Amino acid sequence: EFFDFSNLDLICPINPEEISNRWLNAYIPIPGQSVKNYPPTVAAFIYRLLKSYTGMAVHGRGFPPFVHTSQLTAVSPNPQLSSCLSIVRICDKPLPGSENATAEIVQREMNNLYEQRDTYDHLALLSAFQAFLMYTMVLFFRLSQGLNPFLRQAMMNLQEFACVTARQGLMCLSEQQHTRPKWESWIIAEASRRTLFTMYLFDSVLSSEDGLPTFLGIELEGLPAVANKTLWFAQTRRDWETAYNIHLAAWDEGSLRINELWPIPEGLDESIVAKRRRRVDSWLEDLDEFGTMLYAVTSCTHG
Repeated sequence: EFFDFSNLDLICPINPEEISNRWLNAYIPIPGQSVKNYPPTVAAFIYRLLKSYTGMAVHGRGFPPFVHTSQLTAVSPNPQLSSCLSIVRICDKPLPGSENATAEIVQREMNNLYEQRDTYDHLALLSAFQAFLMYTMVLFFRLSQGLNPFLRQAMMNLQEFACVTARQGLMCLSEQQHTRPKWESWIIAEASRRTLFTMYLFDSVLSSEDGLPTFLGIELEGLPAVANKTLWFAQTRRDWETAYNIHLAAWDEGSLRINELWPIPEGLDESIVAKRRRRVDSWLEDLDEFGTMLYAVTSCTHG
């Protein structure tokens, strides 16, 4: 399948600047913020899942489910992702005492990605954001760099990466208009959202490690929740377009939004609550493991 990632029909329906400033939230409270208290079992679940994502890459099993296969199988794969896969392999079974030297190699690559962030096109920017996220998680989960000041700076840079990526678009205009988008536009939008959601989960892990509060990502309100696995794993354009047509018919009032997985506001009319639950039930019927993980986290945290 040939992919053309030019002329993408993307919009950003949220304020991306609030993503880059997220690290400040623990120090300077913002009105309307809601503390997200993960039960210890949920926090442990997130920790283990994200750690497994780094294990996938380190052990050569590819990328976790926030990277779309088209990004790796395109005619000219993105060097940011292919380099990332190669570099993180050196983190497999590092010799005792060699973690810091290995971490320096990873850090150099992260600095290179960050310095070039303003030169990337849509696809390269997303790939760089994903690679930067993987490197940051590898530093924490595989190279014991939790106390390294570089990791805190890396998280600020990661949130800046997320902001720049979001600014380029987190949603297809067609998604907003409830029509079928170009496949490539949808791939970039969906992979961007998945990467963003993963970054937020990782941010909560680090905040917990530092004894800092974690806040509900209200700045993401309105973004579509994770798409179904039929769309995400479609192998051909025809299969994807057919699946999207079915999706449009099934979701005539619009796709599920991420905030529909958040706590139900007090005083909400029972009929609206029932409708929301029906929408979540429908969404659950065709999820991949990433969507299932996200539901497990939100359901066990918010009920």
